[in-house]
Amino acid sequence: MNTLVNYHVEDNLALIGLASKPVNALGQPLRAAILEACERAASDPAVSAIILHGANGLFCAGADISEFGLPASFAAPSLPDLLLRLTGIDKPLIASIDRFALGGGLELALACGYRISAADARLGLPEINLGLLPGAGGTQRLPRLIGAEPALDMMMSGQPISAGRAFDLGLVDHLVGEADCLLDGARTFARELIGEGAAAHPAERHGKPAAALPDDFFTRYRAAHEPRWKNRLAPRLVLAAVESACVLPLHAGLQRELTLFKEAEASAQSQALRHVFFAEREAGKVAGVSTSTALRPVAKVAVIGAGTMGGGIAMNFANVGIPVTLLELKPEALERGLGQIRNSYEISRQRGKLTQSELDQRMALLTGTLDYADITECDLVIEAVFESLPIKQQVFRTLDEVCKPGAILASNTSTLDVDQIAAVTRRPQDVIGLHFFSPANVMRLLEVVRGKLTAPEVLATTLKLGKTIGKIPVVSGVCFGFIGNRMLEPYSREAHRLVLEGAAPAQIDQVLTDLGLAMGVMAMHDLAGIDVSFLVRESRREAIAHDPSYCRIADELNALGRFGQKTKRGTYIYEGRERKEDFEVIALAERIAGELDIPRRPISTQEIHDRCLFMLINEGIQLLDEGIAERAGDIDLVWINGYGFPAWLGGPMHYAEQIGLDVVLAGIGNYRKALGEYGEMWFHPAPLLERLVAAGKTRIERI
Repeated sequence: MNTLVNYHVEDNLALIGLASKPVNALGQPLRAAILEACERAASDPAVSAIILHGANGLFCAGADISEFGLPASFAAPSLPDLLLRLTGIDKPLIASIDRFALGGGLELALACGYRISAADARLGLPEINLGLLPGAGGTQRLPRLIGAEPALDMMMSGQPISAGRAFDLGLVDHLVGEADCLLDGARTFARELIGEGAAAHPAERHGKPAAALPDDFFTRYRAAHEPRWKNRLAPRLVLAAVESACVLPLHAGLQRELTLFKEAEASAQSQALRHVFFAEREAGKVAGVSTSTALRPVAKVAVIGAGTMGGGIAMNFANVGIPVTLLELKPEALERGLGQIRNSYEISRQRGKLTQSELDQRMALLTGTLDYADITECDLVIEAVFESLPIKQQVFRTLDEVCKPGAILASNTSTLDVDQIAAVTRRPQDVIGLHFFSPANVMRLLEVVRGKLTAPEVLATTLKLGKTIGKIPVVSGVCFGFIGNRMLEPYSREAHRLVLEGAAPAQIDQVLTDLGLAMGVMAMHDLAGIDVSFLVRESRREAIAHDPSYCRIADELNALGRFGQKTKRGTYIYEGRERKEDFEVIALAERIAGELDIPRRPISTQEIHDRCLFMLINEGIQLLDEGIAERAGDIDLVWINGYGFPAWLGGPMHYAEQIGLDVVLAGIGNYRKALGEYGEMWFHPAPLLERLVAAGKTRIERI
């Protein structure tokens, strides 16, 4: 008996249950087991119909991602070949979908003649999130089942749809309200098909998938979406595959799909996105914390500070049903903060993302107060006040006095020393950093800053809670700026210096956005607030005082009150949503360069790329060497989810591996010499980078 599938016959029905824990991933052994079971049922004259179901309460999460890029990915039986064989079985084959059918799992269901689903199941083709396209018939069979446009929407979004939506589209034939009754429903459905003498595979609903669409649909679709796709390959391949489904017969379309899939699978972009996928899995593995580490209960949360950040943090918890108390010092600030939260929810309601009932439920979970006495019973308190060490320390002294024993005390600091904050309390073991990124209710990254004395159960609790509220928690040690902002510092420093040397801010930003970053570094400072960056520099003047050019242009913009988007002027001029270059900034750069005897010259695209990116990468490698980051993948997650680094490049550490660590090291050495005194001052290669290159390593790891 094969342990990967359960096989038994009931009357004239063969029930084939997928039993490959945990999620029935379609690796080669399970594919072979499915084929063997289906062939057995197909050849048994006592079997009139076949039900394919999940034996462990779920149908199938898709292909085995660990096989991608390896020979095992297409080892016999390959998934395309398996599914092609299933379509040739001359008996009704029914997919019984419980919980989810994703990726290859949905393609498996599409190869069946019929589909029945639990009402709470989710169905989707998320391959585009891995830089791939459905490669086992999904791009050809789905358009023929539901039409080209909705099929294209599913593949391009990569997001699963509800079983109800799938039923409306014709993707699912029947819904069963209670998951416990799903298999009984499948049995009943199978017997109805047998009684009706139904065909093993009904006629295609959309034999011509694009028949209802304008002749120029694909041309207009490509023109409308290509600017958003930027350098991404996968969306273009998905579109090409769906176009093929509309003009080629099924057999030829499947061959075309396979060719496109192999192109995607072999691409650097897909390799990078698979790296990110596995990095997310690895990020939860933290030294000193295990599955047996006790967790503290978190039933009530308090947030100190009801500004934009504090309000956004509070929304994360209300969104998942956890009551939150917002504490402010002044009633007008509290009222304004609660009003901003309600307004944010109201916008979501108007866009159809929330119902009025859900809005009311979330607001009911939010309570405002001006009195610390109202947060004494909270299990987690998150401080989100002004980024000043003395102010934060004073807040923590108060929390130490009023909060119950065992409460977790967290700071939302973005740069400050969590150990110095913890030191003013009598319970440093309960203190941790929880650095949310703005807007806190939207951004996925949560830097979890582990202090020197932070207890393992505090770390474990916050990591689990981070996932509960939909974040990607990444652990950092204590240092200036933690992972993200510490790496931002040399990246930003080089951009500002390049402006003095002759590059226009728009030229710098163009290089970065052409690479795929969501925003250039100069525009990012305008968005975050030039005044905010100035205060960070003020807190560490002793570390940068030896360089009179250090972000000097940003300091002068701050002195002029040009704080960025909020004042309509920063590095750029803002007119509504439009960002325009400001030649006064170029003139300012020329003046400063003259004062500091910095020669101005034409700056190449390559130099902008190398100086900004190589110093960013170098700092990340140094963080890994110091143990601030646990692994290179953690650094990549921070920069992808917090700073808009393109996921299809895999994050800055993976990108460095693709460039070549020897190339990065040589580039740093080149600019150290070419830039004279400035190069000698700042272009110091991380010792770990030097060791990696000397050892012939191509991957970033501690050695």
